[in-house]
Amino acid sequence: MGFLNLLRAGLAKTRGLLAGAAGWLGLGRPIDEALLSGLEERLVVADVGPRLAAALVEDIRQRWRRREIAQASDILAFLKAELARGLAPDGDRRLAANPDGGPSVVLVVGVNGAGKTTTTAKLALHLQGQGHQVLLAAADTFRAAAGEQLGKWADRVGVGLVRHPDGADPAAVVYDACGAAVARRAGYLLVDTAGRLHNKAHLMQQLEKIRRVAAKKIPGAPHETLLVLDATTGQNALSQARIFAGDLGVTGLVLAKLDGTAKGGVAIAINREVNLPIKYVGLGEKETDLAPFDPAEFVEALFGEEGGGAEA
Repeated sequence: MGFLNLLRAGLAKTRGLLAGAAGWLGLGRPIDEALLSGLEERLVVADVGPRLAAALVEDIRQRWRRREIAQASDILAFLKAELARGLAPDGDRRLAANPDGGPSVVLVVGVNGAGKTTTTAKLALHLQGQGHQVLLAAADTFRAAAGEQLGKWADRVGVGLVRHPDGADPAAVVYDACGAAVARRAGYLLVDTAGRLHNKAHLMQQLEKIRRVAAKKIPGAPHETLLVLDATTGQNALSQARIFAGDLGVTGLVLAKLDGTAKGGVAIAINREVNLPIKYVGLGEKETDLAPFDPAEFVEALFGEEGGGAEA
């Protein structure tokens, strides 16, 4: 199943909130304040965020008054173009590669429960499919059985794993994993880190130590720091993005659990707020349900018109 079809399936609940809007916007009905108010409400409920929803609708209102937008169908085209543009900030959405040709070290960070471990494994399988040799590092040594969980995923997707006993120094795990990645000529080393909050000083310090150790073993490491966000938490994911993007040197985002949420619009709010590229999205529980992010296809899936036509 292609990315667009996966998105359409995964964003069904969000689309249920917006498809009606897409339907009646596409009918060519006249623009009035009732229509604009209804559109803003639907955007907010889909978790685009009240501030962004208000700004988008005000922009539409001003364009309507200047006669740059004449009918409701023009609004739909404007929204799609504007949201796709906003989802494509400056920066490469491809996963960073080591410019020196050695292993690329990718740290995977986020709070517990966001989907870090499963995302790490899914990303490993995705990279394998591109012909890269991948190694995993179980650097979450604080959470009980986290290493065991990653080990099961490693077996499932067929990649190597470096792990130490529970409670071990995560930096020591990364040190050994970097050495193993070099020795095995791996293309990517994916490091599953402990779930952390910005106010947990010891976890933040541990991450800095991991960074220093990785850089000593592989110059330039880490080459990428991916923040995994749980899309089902909506505006809470936006709050996490604000905090982590500044404190952890995040270079890209992964939106996990997009399937089954009515809050898919939060992708737009997050991207506008932190101006970091969404690099991957998780669209299901299977190991194959991770895909590179495509802004235009995301917006197309978000405003899919099937089932539309309901009045606001």
